Amino acid sequence: MEKEIMDAMAMKRALTRITYEIIERNKGVEDIVLIGIKTRGVFIAKRIAERLKQLENFDIPVGELDIAEYRDDQRNSAEPRSTKANSSLAKLDLKDRKVILIDDVLYTGRTIRAAMDAIMDINRPAQISLAVLVDRGHRELPIRADFVGKNIPTAQNEKINVFVREIDDEDVVLLEN
Repeated sequence: MEKEIMDAMAMKRALTRITYEIIERNKGVEDIVLIGIKTRGVFIAKRIAERLKQLENFDIPVGELDIAEYRDDQRNSAEPRSTKANSSLAKLDLKDRKVILIDDVLYTGRTIRAAMDAIMDINRPAQISLAVLVDRGHRELPIRADFVGKNIPTAQNEKINVFVREIDDEDVVLLEN
């Protein structure tokens, strides 16, 4: 059984709120780089960048990050990491920039740890912040989001499904029991 947690308008409001918080906390946007974690984090990052452009009249660089090679639960640690998956990120100048990682759901923190490892393999930014559409709790690592669209406490057996119009033809967040 699925229950709708956020509709398209609620998602838009949450992303707008995150956008304003990014501007306020960073005292502008000139030294910011947005990095979306594939897959849905990329589309969320692009939406935030678009809104930042509308508000600040400044083009924010947006990168896409594939963390598959960095997952500690999906790869053999004896195998060397490939940097090919994130070659597009290498084109972005991250050195001494404020990187804002963007993902759809924050759960255990393992995806974010993997993303930070991938970024540090490419370059060393001045700062890494985290923006998520949904924080559902149940952390296994000491990671917290700096910008949160909505906190949704869940049970371990529940699942949050985020759908974005770019690939799912609709904007909605569902809680699956």
